[in-house]
Amino acid sequence: MRTYIVYILKCSDNTYYTGITSDLIERLESHQNGKHKNSYTYYRRPLQLVYHCEFTDPNKAILTEKQIKKWSKKKKEALIAGEFDKLPNLSKKNFGSN
Repeated sequence: MRTYIVYILKCSDNTYYTGITSDLIERLESHQNGKHKNSYTYYRRPLQLVYHCEFTDPNKAILTEKQIKKWSKKKKEALIAGEFDKLPNLSKKNFGSN
């Protein structure tokens, strides 16, 4: 059975890159070696793998990757830290204290 991996890399400029692959080791080497000069990570190396999760359903993996890409930095950091209870509150907008 093929697995699909959603991963988050921490870049040297403290931003995060979220991606999907079926071969995590090969993909990480590709990022670290700067295989694709036009990629987000090329000028942000070195990179650190800070999170990954596996899926057997490629559609679920793609949806998860797209969802994480839309998240704020704080929400990504809560996921990376395993603070799953904080995720719902980090989705809510703060409209002030009126």
